[in-house]
Amino acid sequence: MDDETRYEAVTSRDARFDGEFFFAVVTTGIYCRPSCPAVTPKRANVRFYASAAAAQGAGFRACRRCRPDAVPGSAEWNVRADLVGRAVRFIGDGVIDREGVAGLARRLGYSARQVQRQLTAELGAGPVALARARRAHTARLLLQTTGLPVTDLAFASGFASIRQFNDTMREIYASTPSELRAAAGARDKAAAAPSGAARHGTPAGVPLRLAYRGPYAAAEIFDFLQERAVPGVEEIRGARGARTYRRTLRLAHGSGVAEVDEHAGARQPRRPRAGLVCPAARGADGGWLECRLHLADLRDLSTAVQRTRRLFDLDADPFAVAERLGADPRLGPLVAARAGLRSPGAADPGELAVRVVLGGPPERAAELVRAYGKPLDAADGTLTHLFPEPAALAGDGVPDAVRALCAALADGAVLLDAGADRDAAEHALSALPGVGPAAAAYIRMRALGDPDVGPAADGGREAASWDAWRPWRSYAFHHLRLAAGARPHEDQPAAATPAQEPAASRQADSSASTLSPTDRMTVRVAAHASPWLPSRVRSSR
Repeated sequence: MDDETRYEAVTSRDARFDGEFFFAVVTTGIYCRPSCPAVTPKRANVRFYASAAAAQGAGFRACRRCRPDAVPGSAEWNVRADLVGRAVRFIGDGVIDREGVAGLARRLGYSARQVQRQLTAELGAGPVALARARRAHTARLLLQTTGLPVTDLAFASGFASIRQFNDTMREIYASTPSELRAAAGARDKAAAAPSGAARHGTPAGVPLRLAYRGPYAAAEIFDFLQERAVPGVEEIRGARGARTYRRTLRLAHGSGVAEVDEHAGARQPRRPRAGLVCPAARGADGGWLECRLHLADLRDLSTAVQRTRRLFDLDADPFAVAERLGADPRLGPLVAARAGLRSPGAADPGELAVRVVLGGPPERAAELVRAYGKPLDAADGTLTHLFPEPAALAGDGVPDAVRALCAALADGAVLLDAGADRDAAEHALSALPGVGPAAAAYIRMRALGDPDVGPAADGGREAASWDAWRPWRSYAFHHLRLAAGARPHEDQPAAATPAQEPAASRQADSSASTLSPTDRMTVRVAAHASPWLPSRVRSSR
């Protein structure tokens, strides 16, 4: 995309590009998101930046009207598997705050100088500047949604000193922390109201709005999570359409509980001009999910937000997905029927991997939780434990395949961090007993948030059909999964045995012989990759 195309997006206030780039106005010293509702500036006065950190580094402050620091992240970083994409995901997970630039470089396997050079070349800002922008955004959220003393808030946001905190907030927002708190408008006060929590009788926590772009199929992702919720670690409250998903989180400085409401807030719609996007994705500019975080230590706020965003796939680009998949004769009707369908990620990658390898219904994982999980200091509703750490699942009472996986996670032979090398992780998982290539691909799709995971196909027409859906094959998988007839409470165990394919997969291959190649592959992938395959798909075809 060149600068003229970017300016056209700014002129049309196209929300599809929020988070993809930022523009700054030299006459005002302000930077904005493309959909900012303010009067469009003259082209000669506009400068474009790949990141908010780059705009801040150039001396521009954030617009108070459109709040560009609060936009969804670019989906590009989830697609890309190179150094820059991995670095951005690591920084979002808080690695710079915990381990510094040296720790980031060590995780990436490059020198600190190379990391600095690559990030600056593509994003206009180095790792320290990107982390600084992240800390400033966290501080603004806390200022406008909590009553924490400013001193406590500064350190909770990751700043090393009060002076650094004050200087950064004045530079980025042109206001002191006290002024930002006083200026919190009705919109922030509404966001702070414990709407979902009050309905279900729990305190508010830190209230947030988790933004997303385009349409969002909330019902489908809440169905997906509800069918797989592990008692003690996860729960769903409320009726369909007004549910609240709750789960425990293990974080760097303590535990936490995240709550996310199904009912989504919506931005004022501004339709893109006809012809720019697939009809299935047209007419929605995005919105937000109401979230509350209950944290033992507020220093974990940014990390908890990013992990919750990954679980709900909130940085996805549904417009790009609909453009590619919607043009396919088979997938087009499915995309139109479920606009904004997401590919759920994982709040804890290690937990997801253990659950896939363990197999069986959620109650089977709940047995591990009760036996090996760390109890919360006080139960929160039906939430009682953190999911066991890999090191805790190395005993004799744990299934062999799970024990082998956890040993590999504990000693670093398998890395599932936010910015881990996806190819290396999948290869290492496939080599473990009881995992296999298809289950490894599913773990890659969810635990590592890869939007382009296809099945372990045999080649030929099947592989060609999936290749046509790149780079959004994970979304194609979920469209086909739902089209195959998945329903709640129809899950059956499909646990793997060491060095063999899952038994349910072999059964699925046999019972699916009358299906088309694409349908047959979908059933086979589901049997391998999902711990549970709907019995109606397995036996009634």
